Amino acid sequence: MKEKVILSWSGGKDSAMALHALLKSGLYEIVSLLTTVSKQYERISHHGVRVELLEQQAAALGIRLHKLYLPQANCSLEDYEAVMKKAMLEYKDKDVLTVAFGDVFLQDLREYRQRNLAKVGMEAIFPIWRRDTTEIVRTFIDLGFKAYLTCVDSEKLGSQFAGRPIDADLIRDLPDGIDPCGENGEFHSYVYDGPIFQRPVGLSVGEVVLRDVRYFADLIPIDRRVKKRA
Repeated sequence: MKEKVILSWSGGKDSAMALHALLKSGLYEIVSLLTTVSKQYERISHHGVRVELLEQQAAALGIRLHKLYLPQANCSLEDYEAVMKKAMLEYKDKDVLTVAFGDVFLQDLREYRQRNLAKVGMEAIFPIWRRDTTEIVRTFIDLGFKAYLTCVDSEKLGSQFAGRPIDADLIRDLPDGIDPCGENGEFHSYVYDGPIFQRPVGLSVGEVVLRDVRYFADLIPIDRRVKKRA
């Protein structure tokens, strides 16, 4: 019997690679993708991706989506942990005891996740932990995944990087000192196609805006664009 697992899902590259690893192993049943969403903006927390695209992404993957709404834009750590604890206890009641994460090398974050899950009798697994980040992004591209950068740190990258596809040209153009997977918060991404998808998600890249210290590329669902023209 396969072990039931929830995957902490951002919609980005690392989440997709973690899902790919879980599926490839044949050891796990992915019960749901769990994503924190800003209730105020109806977008994925930190990444700024529209909820419509998150929903279309999960549908294209053929996996149940659990949207965990945060009560406010600048949600406190205490509020976040309370919302997450409630959700985890609901899963535990259904005999789901494991949560997977796409973290690669942030040890403090790994320990934080493990501590919080241990409090409710659950455990964490990290399918791509300690893999070389250059290898991860090259494998991501070689496997045929398709993604755009949705958000970049303006203190580390220019606005021209927001909305760019993740490809060999992007990796070549990253300045020295920038992790090729953005593991230090340099950028976030949205994956719209790849070997684990049943079909691609239709989207276009809209305007780039600066909010606080981050440039966000607004990704627009194709079906929304069509409806506006009708």
